[in-house]
Amino acid sequence: MISSEQIRAARALLRWEQKDLAVASTVSLPSIKRLEGQPGPLAAQARTIEALVKALESAGVIFVEENGEGPGEGPGVRLKKGVK
Repeated sequence: MISSEQIRAARALLRWEQKDLAVASTVSLPSIKRLEGQPGPLAAQARTIEALVKALESAGVIFVEENGEGPGEGPGVRLKKGVK
């Protein structure tokens, strides 16, 4: 499950504004603003989430799932090697 926090972090890594994500994903800017403004898992249709994830992954983002209970082992994002 992708969270609004992961979407914001992915945009920050890419130095994208919300409008950049809107263009890349074809999801409307108001929808992105609404989704990012709500903490936790994205409350959107599956096709909307897929479009956002696909756009960010195509730009070099890797979504990291939660992999344990210890500190620093929650979900997150990182960039593929060579992405600037």
